[in-house]
Amino acid sequence: MNLAVVILNWNGAEMMRKFLPSVVANSGDAEIIVADNGSTDNSLEILRAEFPSVRIIPLPENYGFAEGYNRAFEHIDHEYAVLLNSDVETPEGWTTPLLDFMENHPDVAACQPKLLAYHDKTSFEYAGAAGGFIDKYGYPFCRGRILQKVEKDHGQYDTPLEIHWATGACMMVRTKDYIAAGGLDSRFFAHNEEIDLCWRLRIYGKKIYCVPQSKVYHVGGGTLPQGNPRKTYLNFRNNLTMLYKNLPDCRLQTVMRVRYWLDRLAMLQSLMKGNIADVRAIIKARKDFSAWKKTYEPIRRDIQSKRVMPANKDITDFSILLSPLTP
Repeated sequence: MNLAVVILNWNGAEMMRKFLPSVVANSGDAEIIVADNGSTDNSLEILRAEFPSVRIIPLPENYGFAEGYNRAFEHIDHEYAVLLNSDVETPEGWTTPLLDFMENHPDVAACQPKLLAYHDKTSFEYAGAAGGFIDKYGYPFCRGRILQKVEKDHGQYDTPLEIHWATGACMMVRTKDYIAAGGLDSRFFAHNEEIDLCWRLRIYGKKIYCVPQSKVYHVGGGTLPQGNPRKTYLNFRNNLTMLYKNLPDCRLQTVMRVRYWLDRLAMLQSLMKGNIADVRAIIKARKDFSAWKKTYEPIRRDIQSKRVMPANKDITDFSILLSPLTP
């Protein structure tokens, strides 16, 4: 078997019962692996009793999404691996288009299927839709989802397309490329870590694609729902860190200067809505980014020293806040 489907679990016993059967039944010859992030519920007991064909990698504590997957990758030797969220339903044959595409395109390091909403299978799902991009000020968006606007799927994105990032909810990656790029940034814990990884892969000369001939159905928001201040904090801190690491020298100062004011605008909007917790989260995110920025200086230099991708390909040339257009 040259494909592993790796699901990271933390206290998700009921998610396992609901969604793992479709993964086991519909993933062809792939080895199904659950890396358990130190769960304190009965996840391990359920996995052993009800899913004997699933390989378990027990981790001693909750390392978060990023480091949890890094540690799981230490235990696999497959040519390809799929990072799959525990709240994803997979239809029959979903791995085949992804695997075929990777086999036929050796310059592609990672790809994703079309991500549709589990509760409305005619609509795209927020977390990845039909492939991700980064606007000129560092805000991620997707074909099929810009800001909070999510489109219906009418087949408008059914052509494979090179993208900026593939969703961590369901991303197939070449194991050797994942390892060579350093894996996910463990300090991120969760949020923006797959975008950061895909950006590095692209900087190093690899490509990322959406292959919509494959589709899966994602619940989304299972760990930290929209509006959670912890999610706000992680998104702002990690996004700033990702920009600092990966933006080329010619764009770094301009983007960071604009983001300084845009983040304050975001704080003002939260304040006007009475959401004091989000205001505090954004302030803390910027403070903590500033505190650890110096430790990322050598990492940034290393990434930029390996740059193959031209600087004008890093991000799009428009702002989704000012001109919400899809590429």
